Amino acid sequence: MTEFKLKASIKTDKPNKIRKEGKVPGVVYGKHFEPIAIAIDKLELDRLYRHAGTSHLIDMTAGEKKFKALLHNFQLHPVTGQMIHVDFIKVNMKEKIHAEVPLKFVGESHAVIQLEGSLISPIDSIEIECLPADLPAEIEVDLSVLDDFEKNIKISDLTIPAGVEVLSEPEEIIAFVQEPRSEAELEALSEEVVEDLSAIEVENKGEEAPAAENAESKE
Repeated sequence: MTEFKLKASIKTDKPNKIRKEGKVPGVVYGKHFEPIAIAIDKLELDRLYRHAGTSHLIDMTAGEKKFKALLHNFQLHPVTGQMIHVDFIKVNMKEKIHAEVPLKFVGESHAVIQLEGSLISPIDSIEIECLPADLPAEIEVDLSVLDDFEKNIKISDLTIPAGVEVLSEPEEIIAFVQEPRSEAELEALSEEVVEDLSAIEVENKGEEAPAAENAESKE
């Protein structure tokens, strides 16, 4: 198993000042653990998130404290999309944790490759509970079982590692293949789009007319 390490400093400055220094403010909290305000180098945090995500244990150092943690939540800047705040949870290796684990889609679907259907995957992760040591990095979804348009894959169909309990709804659909549209359906869809655009154009012209009349009356 890949080991992930992260070094953070204890936060003493205001968030905006921390961000100007190229760091991201955050907090570490957990059961029977006094929350710690921290600051993390932005580039190091971005690198950690790309490789560890929210489903890998992290060997974390904050000041003089060392512990295991999970990246739990983060806030993104509405324009740049960059992290502006991050939360970590300190974990106790002897106590179960709740986590969100990503799904990894593997294999090829006959309905997609041969029948030219479109793969639809409504969800890309599931909620689980387990001891930190049993936390899987990902759970595989075998798409090869989707050999026609009638079949689907549900959470209950997944192969779950020992020691892991799934909290998500068992009947929730993970993936299915949508049958390609016929020429008649595509033509009808195209006509609907044209009609919608025409309606918008007429509506816009109707809104412009009063404005023009008001301009003339002022003259």
